[in-house]
Amino acid sequence: MSAPMEIVVCADSAGQLWNCAVIELHSGTNLLSYRGGNSSSRALTVLNGEYILGAQLGKNLINVWEIQRKDQLQQKIVCPGMVTCLTASPNGLYLVAGIAEAIYLWEVSTGNLLAILNRHYQDLTCLRFTDDSSHFISGGKDNLALVWSLASVVQLDPSKTPEPCHVLSRHSLPITDIHCGLMGPQARLATASLDQTVKLWELSSGEMLLSVLFDVGIMSVTFDPCEYFLFCGGSDGGIFQVSLCSQGLSRDKTFQSDNEGNQVFKGHRNLVSCLSVSMDGTLLLSGSHDETIRLWDIQSKQSIRSINQKGPVTNAFIIRTPANMFLPDSRPGIPLPRFSHHLNPSEQGEGVETGGVCVRLAPHTQTQKETYLEKADKLYTLMSAVTDKSVFGSGENTKVRVSELEEEVRTLKKVNKDLYDFSAQLLTKPI
Repeated sequence: MSAPMEIVVCADSAGQLWNCAVIELHSGTNLLSYRGGNSSSRALTVLNGEYILGAQLGKNLINVWEIQRKDQLQQKIVCPGMVTCLTASPNGLYLVAGIAEAIYLWEVSTGNLLAILNRHYQDLTCLRFTDDSSHFISGGKDNLALVWSLASVVQLDPSKTPEPCHVLSRHSLPITDIHCGLMGPQARLATASLDQTVKLWELSSGEMLLSVLFDVGIMSVTFDPCEYFLFCGGSDGGIFQVSLCSQGLSRDKTFQSDNEGNQVFKGHRNLVSCLSVSMDGTLLLSGSHDETIRLWDIQSKQSIRSINQKGPVTNAFIIRTPANMFLPDSRPGIPLPRFSHHLNPSEQGEGVETGGVCVRLAPHTQTQKETYLEKADKLYTLMSAVTDKSVFGSGENTKVRVSELEEEVRTLKKVNKDLYDFSAQLLTKPI
């Protein structure tokens, strides 16, 4: 049997049988399970396709498993406080954790703590990276979502305090979930909140594109890969599908079921804690506090499968199957180092990892950034100026160039005339 293309990684708060498990997407078969404790909501992540990391519920620990060694807890990362949310960059280079109201950023290759960001005023609830790892977004109980540029945070100059690119402050109650679409820094971003709204943002400018009001608090949110639909998990167990392609879509709208793609998935009996869509956009995965994981056919809105858990579902997401997940003899390419608790580990007596090369970005000046449209316009103007100068030049160069072009035109005219005369002779030659 060949390895599946997509898998489900899930966890529940009970942790009676395992901490987290891997399930085959289409059949619902339990493929692997990882024992040891239980993971907090929004605090389970896959690192570089080689490790599974889960923040221990109610403790200041991150449990680590090698992804293909299911029976052995490989490592525990001790953190400065209880981890409320956790994510790894898609390129596998960085690990970000929310500890109380602070964001901790580690470099995976060395274990060095690169930054502690203190711009939230209350505990963090969720963290997300863009698909190209260039930015990450943090949401908290202070009703704020902050967009951070990794290049601004990971800098050599310690005298500069990193600032977020954008502060998204339109929510009036805590942020419950964040989802980032594709296209890196040009992606669209969705934020869900207890204020019964989901808001859609442009990541590059921080501008709000859409706000949808529901009758209940929204606990989870996701897109399909093509971003035709927005899926929102409600505190009442309903899953709301919002069409992003409806005609006459206004910036502020109230959700209502209709025939233009705005529909409701019904089946869960308690709040929907997590949502994820398959790569082909046909299947929707949902986890709920009613202790079930459901798989839905998006087109028909029907529940295909329901998988019972031992407790409220805290994490459930679909990922592409890592290459070495089902190869028991394979090992990670690079072992995880010891993770530091301090920004300057050598000063705190923690020691510095040796035997590797640490590549850091140059100092980054915190200035007002141009939008991508402004950058494109500036680049076009520059290219036009360079083209004009290289083709036409100025002064004496222009005259020389014009003379060369005139001579080339005369040569082409002569060649054309010779070809015409030759063809005419062939056609008029008697047989």
